Amino acid sequence: MKNVQSVPYNEPVDLRAFEIFKGLSEEEVETVNQSMTSTVHKRGSTIYHEGSRINGTFLVVEGILKVFKTGFDGKEQIIRFAKGGDLIGFRSVISDELACSTTKVIQDTILCYFPGEVLASLLKSNPMFSMGLMKLTCKELGESNKFLTDIAQKTVRERLAEVLLLLMDTFELDQDHTLQISLTREELANMVGTATESVIRLLSEFKTDKLIELNGRKIKLLNIPKLIKIGNVYV
Repeated sequence: MKNVQSVPYNEPVDLRAFEIFKGLSEEEVETVNQSMTSTVHKRGSTIYHEGSRINGTFLVVEGILKVFKTGFDGKEQIIRFAKGGDLIGFRSVISDELACSTTKVIQDTILCYFPGEVLASLLKSNPMFSMGLMKLTCKELGESNKFLTDIAQKTVRERLAEVLLLLMDTFELDQDHTLQISLTREELANMVGTATESVIRLLSEFKTDKLIELNGRKIKLLNIPKLIKIGNVYV
């Protein structure tokens, strides 16, 4: 599956450096390496579209992608982010269904693609790999269930606080307590599940309350305990 905005990545990739592949035998690593294609994708590149046929799975070597669904009004709903070490597209391969989401690069990314038959072979021959993939599937399902509960039961203010904490857990903070991911206000709104104007207003309120500092797209977390309280997050 090729993308017009991608270029080949010719450096070797150590598969065993990634948790999901640590249990592979030498023979299995060689099989994956022989079938694998590595590419570099620039910000804004779409890896696959919702409703398209995915014939293989992607390993994120480095970079950040957003995984989202598109509503009837064309608005994005960000489901999650994928970063180094994550697999994307595997559920559609296993279920033999069309892609249920779209995946787009938001930070220059290196991907390794390997065909569906290689994934199927590993699932059949390697119990450790199968268990790892099962855990990933359960984790994604749990996150989806939590999102549905939050949308139904939490206010937009609570959800924004929780999203900021989620981004902190996912991408960590730098030494200055700034989130190590840069998102547009629209992308933040798409995570929270609200209008962009609402997120802009709430970010301003959080800034006034000295919960955060804003520097363009960069967000510095000043009062994490208060954000935890506002977001009704259990830690």
